[in-house]
Order: sequence, then C-alpha cells, then structure tokens
Amino acid sequence: MCGILGFWGSGLSSLDDAIKCMSAALHHRGPDASGVWIDKQVGLGLGHRRLAIQDLSPQGAQPMHSSCGRYVIAFNGEIYNHLELRKKMSANGVGVLWRGHSDTETILECFSRWGIEETLKIMVGMFSIALWDKKDRVLTLARDRMGEKPLYWGWNNNKLYFASELNSIKSHPDFVPSIDRGAIALLLRHNCIPAPYSIYQGIQKLPPASFISLSLNDKVTALSAKPVKYWNFDQIVESGNSQLLNLSDEDAADELEDLLVRSVKGQALSDVPIGALLSGGYDSSLVTALLQSVTTSPVNTFTIGFNDAAYNEAGHAKSIAKYLGTNHTELYVTPKDALDIIPSLPSIYCEPFSDSSQIPTFLVSKLASSHVKVCLGGDGGDELFGGYNRYLLAKKVWSRLSMLPRSLRGILSRFLTSFPPHQWDYVFQLFSGRYPLATPGDKIHKLASVLDVTDEKGFYRSLTSHWANPSSIVLNSYEPKTLVSDGGSWPNVDCFEHAMMAMDAQTYMPDDILVKVDRAAMANSLETRSPLIDHRVVEYAWKLPLRMKIRDGNGKWLLRKVLYRHIPQSLLDRPKMGFGVPIHDWLRGPLRDWAESLLSYQRLENEGYFDASQVRLLWDQHLSGKKNNQHLLWDVLMFQGWLDEQ
Repeated sequence: MCGILGFWGSGLSSLDDAIKCMSAALHHRGPDASGVWIDKQVGLGLGHRRLAIQDLSPQGAQPMHSSCGRYVIAFNGEIYNHLELRKKMSANGVGVLWRGHSDTETILECFSRWGIEETLKIMVGMFSIALWDKKDRVLTLARDRMGEKPLYWGWNNNKLYFASELNSIKSHPDFVPSIDRGAIALLLRHNCIPAPYSIYQGIQKLPPASFISLSLNDKVTALSAKPVKYWNFDQIVESGNSQLLNLSDEDAADELEDLLVRSVKGQALSDVPIGALLSGGYDSSLVTALLQSVTTSPVNTFTIGFNDAAYNEAGHAKSIAKYLGTNHTELYVTPKDALDIIPSLPSIYCEPFSDSSQIPTFLVSKLASSHVKVCLGGDGGDELFGGYNRYLLAKKVWSRLSMLPRSLRGILSRFLTSFPPHQWDYVFQLFSGRYPLATPGDKIHKLASVLDVTDEKGFYRSLTSHWANPSSIVLNSYEPKTLVSDGGSWPNVDCFEHAMMAMDAQTYMPDDILVKVDRAAMANSLETRSPLIDHRVVEYAWKLPLRMKIRDGNGKWLLRKVLYRHIPQSLLDRPKMGFGVPIHDWLRGPLRDWAESLLSYQRLENEGYFDASQVRLLWDQHLSGKKNNQHLLWDVLMFQGWLDEQ
C-alpha cells in the first residue's frame, strides 16, 4: 500500500521542486520511503511514496524500471497472485533474472512481456498504477476491478496530473483549482462524489476495472483518450444471472468457502505483521475466522467500543475473538476522542466526503496501526450477498406503495413527517418492546421521502439519496448524470433485489465504503485488504440465485451458512447495527458552536455555494428537535469544513 503521483507538461515550476511538493502531500500513504523519476526532455515526473509490505529491501523501491529498460512503474496496492505469475512466466519459457521478490517487479515484467491489458486481466489484487513506456512515450493509468485503490487524473493549466489523492495534485505549484458545483450537488445526494467526478473541474477519478493510455507524442490524442474496461462488471452480473447455479445448499456453501479461503490465504501474504478489523458483525467475523484458520499463530484483532449501547458492538466482537482465540485489542473511545477527529476530516478526505461512519473507521484504523501494518476487513459482504435492509424491504414496500394513487402517497408522506424521528422511535419501542431495526424513526422519514417516485429505479435512487433535489440548494449548479440516475446503465437482472445489489456494488461500495476505509486507514499508514471482494468471489456471487442470498427474511444467507461452520450462531445473530456515531446529538451539543460557525447565514451568503435560507431552516429544525436533519446537515458541514481548509 502506497501512494503514486505525477504530471506531464510544460510550465513555470521546476520539475524537481514540483514532484517533491506532490510527494510530500502523500507522506501518510508511504512514510517508509519516497522515490521520484523525471524525464526532463519529455517534461514527465513520476513519484512514489512507500509503505513497505512486501520485499522490504531496496529492491522493492519505486519508481521501478523493467529489466529491458523500456518501462517505469509507480504502483500502489498488492498483487496476491504475483508468485503464481512468476511461475507462469517461467513455465512459458520466459527467463527473468529477478532482483527481488516484490509484486511490483513481477507485474512490471509481465507488462513488459505480455502487454498491459492481458496482464491486468490475470492480476488478482487491489491497485492503482502509472506505467510509462519510454519507447512509445505512452503513459498508462490503471485501477483495480472493484475500486479499492484510488486514482485521480486530469488536465489543468496545460498539464496532465495524476495521483492517489487530490491533495497531491493540488500541491503542484502550477495547479489552478476550480470547484465543480455539480460535484457539490452529487455530494449532497450521495454523501460522496461518485466516479468519474471530483470536486475540481477537469480532474476525475479513473473508474474501477479501467485503464487509459495517453500518448504524449500527440497532446490532442491524449486529451481525447477514454478509459477502457478490462473487466466488465455488468457483463459479469448479466452472464451470472442468466446462468444461475443449480446446487444444493451444502454444495454452494462448500464452493463459497473454498473461494473465500483461497482469497484470505492470498491476502495474508505479507512480510510484516498482519491483523483483522473485527466489528463483531457477520462479514468481519467470517474474514477473521478464515484468517485464523489459515494462520498458525493467534491473529491480531482490533475493535473500538462506545459507552452508548446504541452504537456499541465491542462486547460482541470480544466474545467472537475469545471463541476464535485471537490476540484481541479493544479500545473504548469517549465522545471527546471522536469529536477531536472531526476538524481533521477535511484533510484526511482530500475532497468533501460525508459518511459519518468515517469517524469510527478512522479510530479503529488508528488503534490497529499502533500494532500492525496490514489489516483484513469485511467490506463487500452486504453488496454481494444481500445484507442491507433495503434489499429485504424495498421490493415489498414498493409493490404496496405503487398500488396507491400518488395523491394518497403525498398525504401519507406528510403524515409520517409530521412527527419527529424520536417520537416514532418511542412508538416502536412501546409496541414491540425493542427496535426491530436501528433508528426506526429515521427510516420512517426516509420512507416518506420516497413516496412520490414512479418506478423501481426512481425508488432506489430516492431511497439512497440524502437530498432529494440538491440543485435547489447548491446555487448555480446542475446535477451530472451518474450510473444510478442513468436508467439505461442498469444491468439486466431477474429481480429488483439483484438490481439494487448490482448498483450498490458499482456505486455505493467504491465511491463511499472503499473511499472511507482507504482514506481513514492510510491517514494512519495502515494497509487494509478486503477478501470478500476478490473478483473471483464477486463472479461466483452473481451465479447464485437470490434464495442463496435472501431467505426467510434474512440477508447474507449463504455467507452466514459458511460462517456458522466456524462460529456458533448464538454468538452472531442479532439486529444489524451499522457502524456509526450519534451525530444528531453532537450537533445539538458539543458540536453546536463548530457547526454554527460553518453554517452562519452571513458566511453562507458570502461564499455563495448554498442557499443560506434553506440551510438555516434545516439547522433550526434540527436544534429544536422537530426533525433529525443530521444527514443533510453533515453533507453541508463536510463541504464547509473542506472549503475552510482550502
């Protein structure tokens, strides 16, 4: 895990000073070493920050040159099958005098001999790559299949820039930042800025499973170049969904377990200590159990706890760790610990990002980083195996709502929102004795917001939106088209549940979940790995019928079946809690002054990005307790905090 950076083009700044500035901005991603390579004749600078995980010797340093001398690479990530690739090269009669045992050297030689697209197709791992072909003067940028590792690129002020984070690009002395108001609108809808957009005009994210080759012999050609898919998620979904496996439950569980064990074994490859982030939920527990099963010594596991029972799963994680025999470390954090992180969020997340679970994610990463350099996590289980509540409820709710006239749905919406969320919480508690879902009041208000849509795609978009009409609050803005809003981009599947899972895996997971984890972990110089989204597991999941994912009102059915082979069901089954913090209460309490300073009417008016009247109305409603506007306000606050830092 590292950081990559670079630029090409003429300008005022010296190449040496500019590349050093860009590199310094990524120190947290690679504190162990840094390297640069400059071709002054071409005007190209290539940089790398190293977090040494494999081949800790100087032979693993980057930028690295191929043995033939033609290629130079800056690589961020891990290639879990790189030893197999070396064997394949040898079996094919390709003799290489290896200088070290890093995965960087492996893929560099593969690119040299087999070509870019063919090598990308056989690589198993997470990565972002910048590869310079000195002979043809072509720069190739590439990103892993599921989007675990970030890569920004684009043109600004007559230069091409690329880097793992925007902070690095912005550090170049010639870069002239210009905020994209459309990206702000997307932030308010999705609490993140989805690929390919970024907060800056002209700079975009390379989509997952893509590469782009830029010929620097011809700038016009380079400007018009488009990313190419080397692995097509929609094709995987449609192909698997059209040829669903007909297996017994036991056979399906056996096959899935074999794939997961293979993935965990591959991701356990490391020359430094490794651990697991254990929340106590199904996914992290399964990854931890499998990691312990393939490891001879106790696995290091980490969790954080809160004294607020509504947000605390540390006790469950501790019980699972005890059962598995891991070397468990837990830390109970106070509200002050969490609040102290908030002013740093705009620098940790190089562009505005407002998923509030970023706070506990940062805290658990900080805890783990004081013990290990690498941690496995459970991300991806929900999107692939039907774990989110919306998969369980959306189809049933929509099928009933769509039968009602829209006028009646409007009346129902107004009734549901006439009571604040905490009053609905009380009603649910009064009649059920417990919460069947976390924060039922918030979910009722969410339901009210989706009552006016006309089809399933619109229902999903509304269900996954924060602001229903972001352009009405972001001044002089438009909302760019995304995979979610473009109905024609949805894959053809057999049911609404699968459609939602496919869209989440292409949008919510790479743009929110994986961004959240990458930035929080790398801010602490911790590498995180996600065995559940190994592309072979992804391909298998899409061959499974829905009944293998959702059964008897429960999601992740097959994943749980595998998990119960390793951990007793009694230690695991409980309502889904999520990974959050009580932002709604903090905004009315210890964060009130901080928020007030960012949301003052005069400030909003002067900056000119938001409709100050609308924001102040939401803020007043929240402070009075009439509504819980935490999600809407947090979107605005995270932009305001980021803008303040700029």
